[in-house]
Amino acid sequence: MKVVGLVSGGKDSCYNMMQCVAHGHEIVALANLKPLSDCGKDELDSFMYQTVGHDVIHLYSQCMDLPLYRQEISGKPLNQDMNYEATDDDETEDLYRLLIEVLKKHPDVKGVSVGAILSNYQRIRVEHVCNRLGLTSLAYLWERDQKELLFEMANAEVNAVLIKIAAIGLKPTHLGKSIAEMYPILCKMNEMYDLHICGEGGEYETFTLDCPLFKRRIVVEETETVIHSDDAFAQVAYLKFKKCTLQAKTQEELERDSKILQTIAKAE
Repeated sequence: MKVVGLVSGGKDSCYNMMQCVAHGHEIVALANLKPLSDCGKDELDSFMYQTVGHDVIHLYSQCMDLPLYRQEISGKPLNQDMNYEATDDDETEDLYRLLIEVLKKHPDVKGVSVGAILSNYQRIRVEHVCNRLGLTSLAYLWERDQKELLFEMANAEVNAVLIKIAAIGLKPTHLGKSIAEMYPILCKMNEMYDLHICGEGGEYETFTLDCPLFKRRIVVEETETVIHSDDAFAQVAYLKFKKCTLQAKTQEELERDSKILQTIAKAE
């Protein structure tokens, strides 16, 4: 099945695309929702989409040698009912419009890769949009054990770094650290504060700099830490990428990546 990958930059969207490939599907295009260009914000208060890190998402097209289609988020989370119905000016309709544009260019696309793990709110809305367009929602991470899943991602060479923190126990100094580095800390925070290990409670967000689907990795050269809320118990802060470059992978690294994807396929 030919698939469009919904990408937010987070670890989940990238690892779900890896699962799609492992299950025999072909990623033929990428799609992303971003803030309005004139809103002047790095991050939106969206129930559906991760927008922090949106300013470097365009690099994913070169990382994967795939076309990237983007749509501005003009809607708001107006319809918050669990059983979503099409609602004018709701942010879900931005996804609908985005996928219509993708289908115009890739009419053979039949599936959508979505990295939902625990959010019924997100899953129901993506499935609603897919049903309207005759597409299949592929969510291989859905309801996976988070401790096991994050360990699996890190060991599958998903180099995702924390780009936002918003939970007790997490600090601005954790920004920029990889999920492999943070794994023991996140497990400890889970035991102490019941933090969701994969960040499914909004505790943190990530940005993937490299994974086995990438032919080029993103190298971060300059960042800025933005303190959004200086709460004494749970600071909210995010990382803004000021300068990034791309680095081509060696043939040896590409062969390693291919073997990782083959290993995942055999395990399914």
